[in-house]
Amino acid sequence: MAEQEPAQIRMSDYPGTRNARDIWRVTHDSLRPVEDGEVRVRLDYISIDPGMRGWITNKRSYMPPVKPGGVMRAFGVGEILESRATGLAVGDQVTGFTGVQTHGVFKQENLRKIELPGVPSYMFLSGFGMTGYTGYFGMTDIGQPQEGETVIVSAASGAVGSIAAQAAKLAGPRVIGIAGGPDKCGYLTDELGLDAAIDYKNDDIDAALSANCPDGIDLYFDNVGGDILSAVLNQMNYQGRIVVCGGISQYDDFASAAGPANFMTVVTHSLTMRGFTMRDYMHRVPEALEWLVPAWKEGRIKFREHIIEGIENFPDAFEMIFEGRNHGKLLLKVS
Repeated sequence: MAEQEPAQIRMSDYPGTRNARDIWRVTHDSLRPVEDGEVRVRLDYISIDPGMRGWITNKRSYMPPVKPGGVMRAFGVGEILESRATGLAVGDQVTGFTGVQTHGVFKQENLRKIELPGVPSYMFLSGFGMTGYTGYFGMTDIGQPQEGETVIVSAASGAVGSIAAQAAKLAGPRVIGIAGGPDKCGYLTDELGLDAAIDYKNDDIDAALSANCPDGIDLYFDNVGGDILSAVLNQMNYQGRIVVCGGISQYDDFASAAGPANFMTVVTHSLTMRGFTMRDYMHRVPEALEWLVPAWKEGRIKFREHIIEGIENFPDAFEMIFEGRNHGKLLLKVS
């Protein structure tokens, strides 16, 4: 069977006040020849992540923005079709920053070989990928939940939040997840075993936090910022901890994201508040896998993926993640 024509999703310009859908272009550029130390890869799956919103904003962030005309940045997994690199052979599965495209030529040092017999490659964009590492390190290394505490996780049914919530639960505290809609809340309690779930779309957040956290909140894993962060701050215990992983509620205007009006609670309650990205932990990825792999194999944690097919459907997938319509880690199957 003939190899499919390469396809790429490129960003024509920064969106500014426009709908992001207007900036995407599908191109079919041929690949350049493979040079020494490089490989040609057929991509199979691409990760769709909230952080993409920051990557298309021409403002200071934890990573440089995507340049106009460039292939949209993304993590991917795929199979090597041609290799001129030591230690990477034709047929090997690899992952890394591949961009949203069906094929690419990459330097050896920008990819990581993945080997886990019997595990689908897309799981290295899910529980065994950056989202799994983020949830694990954010909760266990920074949050450090303890038995007897009360832990809140926002966006708890999402890719990162679900790992963080399960890691917390295994440490022994009472864990309450916040998610949107009865289906996602049911998943948190019925499938992941959390102690309670709060539906931010239908519940009064302040009242629900009070009802589910009668002894206050010791640890909050924040994925959304905004009003939910403000509500949680009002009920944090003295010397509580807040792990700031993201602020998806404010990603539409990433550069102008505002802090909560009750921020002085951090002072009055001697709270510890720390943000992070995986840039802080890339050197410790093997440590995360040493925990995640056996926990998954033994059924102590669960992963869930939501897969959209076709590279041409990237604009729909991009919008989906910011509208909360995905159920689990959102992936784009491109080959």
